[in-house]
Amino acid sequence: MSAQPSNDQLDLLREAANIGAGNAATALSELLGVRVRMRIPDVRVVPFHELPESVGGTEAAVMAMYFRLQGDMGGSMYVLMQRETAQRFVGKLLSESSSDALDSEMECSALSEVGNIVAGTYLGALSDFAGVKLYPSVPYLAFDMAGAVLSVGAAEIGASADEALLIETEISTGDVSANTHVLLLPQPDQLPVLFQALGVSVSGR
Repeated sequence: MSAQPSNDQLDLLREAANIGAGNAATALSELLGVRVRMRIPDVRVVPFHELPESVGGTEAAVMAMYFRLQGDMGGSMYVLMQRETAQRFVGKLLSESSSDALDSEMECSALSEVGNIVAGTYLGALSDFAGVKLYPSVPYLAFDMAGAVLSVGAAEIGASADEALLIETEISTGDVSANTHVLLLPQPDQLPVLFQALGVSVSGR
């Protein structure tokens, strides 16, 4: 694939991600009844083999929500948090302090809902900007090492994929924050198609 985005392309992606973050913060605040904030996202295209290091390392313990991309593009999508951070965050959301917070059905359900909202609002904003239909499947929630969970997406899209779209933000409520990575792994050759749909030519093509 080797799509090298121009500054204009990245600006459009950042604008879409910023709108998605704002919509996600509003939806989470309404759902949870607490004020939720999201930092302005950083957006970049990352070589696939660098993804584990970009989210804390291959052996980093993470909470991962995995989605299949549906609509006009195929591929995979992740919402990732460090497991320890996710535990503190969901405990704050539910006003609990249990060290085993992620073991209960209620907390796992809350995390799945957070991931659903984040994935849906980001894809919704990107769809509006690009004029395409993109939406996530039902999420699969997992607690494992980053390398292991990312291998699922790699298998889904095939060995020929070499780049992914990485969105890094921070979700916070009160004095607790969770660094959050949103990964978009399109099928091979579809990232340049996404750039073209945004109305900007792909560098080098």
